[in-house]
Amino acid sequence: MINFTLRQLRYFDALARHGHFGRAAEACSISQPALSVQIKELEEALGAELFERAARQLRLSAFGEEFLVRVREILRSVDELGDLARAHRRQLVGRLRIGVIPTVAPYLLPGMISALTRENADLDIHVRETVTPKLLQELAEGRLDTAIVALPVSEPSLTEMPLFEENFVLVRPRADADKPVPSRDMLREMRLLLLEEGHCFREQALSFCDMGSVRPREILDGSSLSTLVQMVGAGIGVTLIPEIAMPVETRSADVSIARFEDPQPSRKIGMIWRKTSPIAKQLTEVSDVVRKAAADFGVSLP
Repeated sequence: MINFTLRQLRYFDALARHGHFGRAAEACSISQPALSVQIKELEEALGAELFERAARQLRLSAFGEEFLVRVREILRSVDELGDLARAHRRQLVGRLRIGVIPTVAPYLLPGMISALTRENADLDIHVRETVTPKLLQELAEGRLDTAIVALPVSEPSLTEMPLFEENFVLVRPRADADKPVPSRDMLREMRLLLLEEGHCFREQALSFCDMGSVRPREILDGSSLSTLVQMVGAGIGVTLIPEIAMPVETRSADVSIARFEDPQPSRKIGMIWRKTSPIAKQLTEVSDVVRKAAADFGVSLP
């Protein structure tokens, strides 16, 4: 009989995810030597190497890749056992892991977390901010309980709960405040500042401008909405931002805001979670709290 522990499986999963002993050890809150010992003991128990070790590179072995798939299924099932216990309590308590896209997180999180902890004093909220593809992967792997993203995601295994809808506004230099609002055709001729590849908001802005086949040199990329707005204030170009970002991003920038004619570009933001999640009922209640927090931004509620 092969003997290994659940803790060793979690250490293995962390090392596979980070690809580095130091970062994995930090994520697991243990020392690097202790992590190395646990991985070595796991390999000895299995009778096979899980990783190929080189001087500056760590990668899964063929066996390790196959083993990782099963390990993550086990860890997801174990986490869902805890969720099952929480599902039978009247209030949501314990750990709640929420993923949020970067074009929502800085603006919605303060009010959302305050409201959630006020109504659920024993709730331990863990937030993960990253782009939609990574959130979907981590949700599928059981590393997140829920995520706030732009809808639809159209994943059959996920429940989608709409939270709010918001329009996009045009940010341009303050000196252009009195100029007519440019049309889509005019925007295609302007220097448009957008988020870098991987952000769904970038694709939504390109779709509105009908610029799917635009040449790379016609667009300047930024890593955050804050960077884009500050670049506009410096006179480099124009950009689009969602309504929820307006109060934060425009208060210290030398820019003006303009709204497009109807139909205005917009997006729908919602919460998603696995249909098999035992805490689906509690997550529905969480979505109500998040929706109320979003109402402070003047967005349209469903």
